[in-house]
Amino acid sequence: MNVGDVTVQRGRSGIAGFRAWHAGAAIVALLLAACTSSPPPVAPQAAVVAPVKPAAETELPAAVQREHQRILAAYGGVYNDPRLQAMLEQTVERLVAASEKPDQHYKVTMLNSQSVNAFALPTGQIYVTRGLIALANDESELASVLAHEMGHVIARHAEQREEEARNADLASRTITDVVSDPEVGALALAKSKLKLVNFSRSQEFEADALGIGIAARAGYDPYGAVRFLTSMEHNSDLKAQQSGAINPAAPDFLSSHPATPERITNALSNARQYRAPAADTPADLAKAKATYFGNIDGIVFGEDPSEGFVRGRRFLHPKLGFTFTAPDGFALDNTAQAVLGVKHGGGQALRLDVVRVPAEQTLAAYLTSGWIENIDPATVDDIVINGFPGATAAAKGDQWDFRLYAIRYGSDVYRFIFATKHRTPEIDRAFRESIGTFRRMSLAEIEQAKPLHLVVATVAPGDTVEKLAGRMAVTDRAVERFRVLNGLEPGEKLRPGSEVKIVVE
Repeated sequence: MNVGDVTVQRGRSGIAGFRAWHAGAAIVALLLAACTSSPPPVAPQAAVVAPVKPAAETELPAAVQREHQRILAAYGGVYNDPRLQAMLEQTVERLVAASEKPDQHYKVTMLNSQSVNAFALPTGQIYVTRGLIALANDESELASVLAHEMGHVIARHAEQREEEARNADLASRTITDVVSDPEVGALALAKSKLKLVNFSRSQEFEADALGIGIAARAGYDPYGAVRFLTSMEHNSDLKAQQSGAINPAAPDFLSSHPATPERITNALSNARQYRAPAADTPADLAKAKATYFGNIDGIVFGEDPSEGFVRGRRFLHPKLGFTFTAPDGFALDNTAQAVLGVKHGGGQALRLDVVRVPAEQTLAAYLTSGWIENIDPATVDDIVINGFPGATAAAKGDQWDFRLYAIRYGSDVYRFIFATKHRTPEIDRAFRESIGTFRRMSLAEIEQAKPLHLVVATVAPGDTVEKLAGRMAVTDRAVERFRVLNGLEPGEKLRPGSEVKIVVE
């Protein structure tokens, strides 16, 4: 949840938009889908297309610089690590020299985001999240991703979608102007982003083929693409299991670059054109992994506390100094725009975001100001939550009931939207109890709020997957997370003396 994403609420939205949705996931898609791990619209408009080799970032077209700033805002800014940045730049340099267009200029930026994603602007700006870097297990896997993005640039795929992108950007601006519709507007905006970042099936295959060829000619293992695509599938499956389907369609790398079995098969076929699968010895692979692990040892894993983070049902934001706990059975997901939650089994969801309300406007007046419809006037009430002024109200749609809370904390207003299929006194009480946990963090809590990190450990004789997973600072599906992080297939055992990644506080 990014403090920079505060918005002024002036528009009007309607609960009635829920009536067209029937599946349990619809509440998530509508109430919560505005917040995903996908890149913001990177509209490759005509003005974005720059000369092949811009002299410096400051000389790029204004549209590209605006796009760059939007990407940084959506992905937590730049992740500063000179060692990792040097590794990325050296990898790109090797790939460019082996590419079809060695005179194309590229600039690679590391994004401070736990999402696993990479994408590029048509001018050669490549973006890679630290989450993707943490998931890869050797430089060939990372090179396969960078080369794939270079393939899109070389083949001018983004420019082929120029008109579609322009229309999607116009739609996004129009929807944004409608302000904070937590239903149809949010869903439409999310859909426009998804549509924009998706390349066609043939374009993806072409970028794969180009990327594998570039990586192989640059001296990287062409099978790195196969390994990484497989890890991506396993990571996506685990993400869906861990989130309790909070946002199963959240567009990470697999959404904008779908790793279907057919695509993995094609990647394997492409790799075989350059070398046999068993060309590398175990010693070669271990050396490549050790070099990569030496670079990523200590990288931040998961959420950055500066943007708030989830611990079980609890959300903490040390930078803003507040915390709250979701009702029993809820799984939380922190995004740049909001904290999202859904109850296991469906039927209930929540959203926490930040808005700015004029100081002279009461919170009760804000709740009834028209930003959401069908408010029951009899339910509007002023409240105090742990010393903070607040207000609450209920609203009813055709299929969903809503309990709204607004809490004034400093100069901002924190807005909780709870939704349930069937509102009962017990459910309403659970929502009230959750709101009652909203409080200021203590100084000790703020000081103790440290990010998780990946560290490299050497497998000792007798170590098992279960034993090492037990050392990880992960409470949910630690064994599965350990296997995904280390590219281990189900049932695969550890080899003493090898190195693995573990998550620690």
